[in-house]
Amino acid sequence: MRFSRLTLIEKGWSPDKKYRAETADGEVFLLRVMPGTDPDAYRSAFERQRLLASLGVPMCEPIEFGPRPEGGTWVVQRWIDGAVAEDHLPTLSPEAQYEAGMEAGRILRVIHSLPAPTDVPDWEPRFNAKIDRKIKGYLDCPLRIDGDGAIFGYLEENRKYLRGRPNVWQHGDYHVGNMMFERDADGIPAKLTIIDFNREDYGDPWEEFNRIVWCAQTAPAFARGRIDGYFGTPPPALFWRLLALYVASNTLSSIYWAVPFGEGEIRTMTRQAADVLRWFDDMKNPVPLWYREA
Repeated sequence: MRFSRLTLIEKGWSPDKKYRAETADGEVFLLRVMPGTDPDAYRSAFERQRLLASLGVPMCEPIEFGPRPEGGTWVVQRWIDGAVAEDHLPTLSPEAQYEAGMEAGRILRVIHSLPAPTDVPDWEPRFNAKIDRKIKGYLDCPLRIDGDGAIFGYLEENRKYLRGRPNVWQHGDYHVGNMMFERDADGIPAKLTIIDFNREDYGDPWEEFNRIVWCAQTAPAFARGRIDGYFGTPPPALFWRLLALYVASNTLSSIYWAVPFGEGEIRTMTRQAADVLRWFDDMKNPVPLWYREA
């Protein structure tokens, strides 16, 4: 596929380069350039994403990919003309936010219908090792969260619930920053669409809710809907325990992650940590406040 115009998209945290790519006859696509990705290794991810699209997941489905002469991989994906969910959701009514969250939950359920390969390591030791790394990274960082003892205590008391959790395919970064509302024929943002599958992974399907903090901060009704749409029935008690565990561990790592990006990101993550402790009553209640308030 040849393009007559490339426009760099300067948004997102990925090291990949993304372009609005236009052909000579006016067709528009997304071109993603991944310098560190081996084309042969990427093939399975490409096929998985094609499969998801065939299952009805609204997404920037991949069209073709290939090697770069200088190393790495390029992939052409469907262009999504729409509004980023993080920006659009606050303009909607709470009822519309909730319905959009329901749809996000149903979509996530389809994503999790793809099983992990049989050689993927057991989840319990794998995530326990990740918790240990996050604790070490946090303790090695000079910054501290007010009330971090509650987080440490919750992690230690609830690690045991990781035992026996399944492995499935994960989007890897499922939150409002990686969702869009695609425009309809009248140009109105309407259809929820999922983007940026570049952090795909295998693991506990419920770990995919670890970034729901971004959803809850943007639109609490959307976050509630996302859980309700995923389960279709009241979530089991174990889900809440693990939700709090996954959010708590992410909260620790977000502090030292922010340091290289400067004061702005440090303030953002510090505020988010305070929100997490408030939502979970200093880790005494695994059902977050924004869900209980519904």
